[in-house]
Amino acid sequence: MTSLDSVLVTGGAGFVGSHAVEYYADRGVEVTALDNLSRVETLETADDSRNTAAYNWEYIREEYPSVELVEADVRDEDRLETIVEGHDGIVHTAGQVAVTASLEDPRTDFEVNAEGTFNVLEAARAAESDPAVVMASTNKVYGDNVNEIPVREEETRYWYDDPEYEDGVPETLSIDDCEHTPYGVSKLAGDLYVQDYADRGVVEAAAFRMSCIYGPRQFGNEDQGWVAHFAISALRDEPLTIFGDGKQVRDVLYVDDLIRAYDAFLSDPDGKPAIYNVGGGPHNTTSLVEFLDALESVVGNRPDVAFDDWREGDQKVYVSDVSRACNELDWSPDVDFEEGIERFVDWWESR
Repeated sequence: MTSLDSVLVTGGAGFVGSHAVEYYADRGVEVTALDNLSRVETLETADDSRNTAAYNWEYIREEYPSVELVEADVRDEDRLETIVEGHDGIVHTAGQVAVTASLEDPRTDFEVNAEGTFNVLEAARAAESDPAVVMASTNKVYGDNVNEIPVREEETRYWYDDPEYEDGVPETLSIDDCEHTPYGVSKLAGDLYVQDYADRGVVEAAAFRMSCIYGPRQFGNEDQGWVAHFAISALRDEPLTIFGDGKQVRDVLYVDDLIRAYDAFLSDPDGKPAIYNVGGGPHNTTSLVEFLDALESVVGNRPDVAFDDWREGDQKVYVSDVSRACNELDWSPDVDFEEGIERFVDWWESR
């Protein structure tokens, strides 16, 4: 049972945010969900049939009427400061979520991800309720340094060809001297502010550098949320495009496991590190083409696939070394990938 009494979730209508809302509401915590409901407008390949924010906002309204829903923007620092007061925990998931969108509109990406995170930290610093903060960061903060790790090509995947990374990428991988995307830079800026405020003792805070998170109520598309995008394409019998050769590998983490990691920090932040790589780790990985095989066994259908050029900022292999989260937070993933996909399919078919 969490020790928190009142939690604010920014981006509360998002995929991860809505699960944080649900997690705490189920445990009797007072929850405020803040969102500006803009997601479908900011992702070029999203449409109203995959409007995550609208769906989750209504889901929270119907299933959790005690949750306070606030339509607001983390870029509005004055209003944010008023909303934050009174909460003892903040799950900060509000953000611009796609590399592609950041390349098209880097200014908005910066204002939402970097300045928005700064505003959350400043509001937490000013609040008499002294909330701890967890931020949804990303593995993209490591930029192209990830692609400097030697990899070998196998039949259906790439894999690390350096024993130093057999457990995945640690938090100590350099963020410097490499190519980044605007998205990676804006998230890194927020991530660094989190570390600074934590290290100076201004706010108890941590950045969680997430790998691929998936689960129910995720409406993925080409820009973001590829696990859900692939699954929905198979369920709808719609074609999809793979950028690259499909052998790129990611570690995958079921969303409930992610929220448990957040809560492990928020419930007892004292003396804990301020950054964590969090994902499925080396025991929960898949390549894109391997996932198509897995989907076919669960869904009974394989979508038509076209291949296109690699996209800017993509990584042949990214697997999180989750040992710090396991050791410091007494946490580990519970839901294996097959079970998680079955849960996703069950949710989709029951909608």
